[in-house]
Amino acid sequence: MDRVPFGVQRLDATVGGGAPVGSVVLVAGEAGAGAREFLYTSAVLCGLARGDADLFELHYGALAPEASLPEAIHYLSFTADEAQLRREIGLVIDEEIATTGLDAVSFHDLSRAYFGSSPVPVEWYADRTTNIENLGTVHGREDVLEALADRLDACAPGSLVTIDSLTDLLATAEDRTLADIVLLVRGLTKAATAWDGLVLVHVNREALTEHQYGLLTDAVSGTMEFSWESGGSSRARTMIVKHFRGVLPRIEAEDIVRFETDIGPTGFDISDVRKIR
Repeated sequence: MDRVPFGVQRLDATVGGGAPVGSVVLVAGEAGAGAREFLYTSAVLCGLARGDADLFELHYGALAPEASLPEAIHYLSFTADEAQLRREIGLVIDEEIATTGLDAVSFHDLSRAYFGSSPVPVEWYADRTTNIENLGTVHGREDVLEALADRLDACAPGSLVTIDSLTDLLATAEDRTLADIVLLVRGLTKAATAWDGLVLVHVNREALTEHQYGLLTDAVSGTMEFSWESGGSSRARTMIVKHFRGVLPRIEAEDIVRFETDIGPTGFDISDVRKIR
């Protein structure tokens, strides 16, 4: 089965090269536990493989035989523009790696659609280059879910796509909107099987009820959970694979139940693979 690398070498090596093509993965985590850093690392390292093969080999190594790089990398955000995301990613990942890797990443700012029907002043989120006379024309003209679907339809085939973050949509969701979000994710999972790429969808686990979380995990191909684990006087970041079609059986065969993780110069990394036999 062909795989799309996550860009985290020890994880990719453990699961046979990456995610099966056509996967939609929910990246769910507690605040600061590494979920968003996982998205940053995937985008940067996959971009680095396209922008500087030598630097990629130095920090990642060789791709598994079953793995192929995505044709393109797209980073979608509801609240942040490219400049802001580059600054945030640069705080996590070494400057040379981040700068080179992000040159291959296309950023998509959906803040106009997201804030368009809100009380937030349009001047706060409109492109700073927008002519002042045109500011009014960007207000409330496109539903955010429609904007997301249109952007995915245009850029997702053959690509690595990160959606940052579903929490933004859920934060303002009423019951009807929540149902629409879940339906959109379920439809995305169906469409992705024909796109031959990989879609990573970030969500803050602490912002979800058990019911909401259950609906979302049931709608995707796989879910990875990032959390803090306490032991004595210290805390450690951990990751578990909650479910994942085409991946979980391989992990279970190795008796792997939990990954201990860390944030280093190349971003998100696995520091230890804990096994129970």
